[in-house]
Formats: sequence, C-alpha cells, structure tokens
Amino acid sequence: MKEIMAILRPNKMKATKDVLEALGFPSMTACRVLGRGKQKAIVEELKTCISIEDKDNSKGTMRYVPKRLMSIVVNDEDVSLVVEAIMKINHTGNIGDGKIFVSPVDDAMRIRTSERGKDAI
Repeated sequence: MKEIMAILRPNKMKATKDVLEALGFPSMTACRVLGRGKQKAIVEELKTCISIEDKDNSKGTMRYVPKRLMSIVVNDEDVSLVVEAIMKINHTGNIGDGKIFVSPVDDAMRIRTSERGKDAI
C-alpha cells in the first residue's frame, strides 16, 4: 500500500475528487493548508483575505499560499493510475500547480470491522 499526498490549487479540488471517484477511488482525506514553494503568491486566485507581505518591497509575495492537501491510500498497483489522474487534472504548466508525494504504508486498520491491510482500504 502507498499513501499519495497531493498539494493542489484550491480551485482544482472538485475536479480531482470527481475524477478519482469515477476511477473507483472515492475515499480520501482533504484539508486546507498554507505553505510556500517557488510560487510565492497567487494574488489573482485568492478569494480569502490574506495579507500580502511588503516588508522588503517585493510586491506579489506572501508568507503563505493557500492550497489543499489531499491524502489517499491505494494498493501498490493503483499508484500510477491515481498519480497520472492527479497530474492530468492539475497540470496548467504554471508555477503553483502543486506537488505529489508517494510514501509506503506499512499497515491499515478499519476500526469498525477490525479489517487490516488491503481489506481496510
């Protein structure tokens, strides 16, 4: 099993969720996050009120950029399908498209039924 963590633009979450559900991967965890990479700012995409930094007179930079963090655990054989779908939906060719991280998952447990491993996901 692998955990796929994707940091995405907020306006791409619904399309990402819809495509993954259509592919048979309806289960995920998602949350709002703030962070910063090379992008530095997405002023034109902001719908929330976050102050823009201007300490060093560098316009268009921010302390943190709002993104969405999506986490999904899949079987090893499904990793490439899920990653390719996320990449296709979220690729614009511009800075700020996001990042995807794939990590191993040693075990999973479903609390309700006590199922473990692949049966739990």
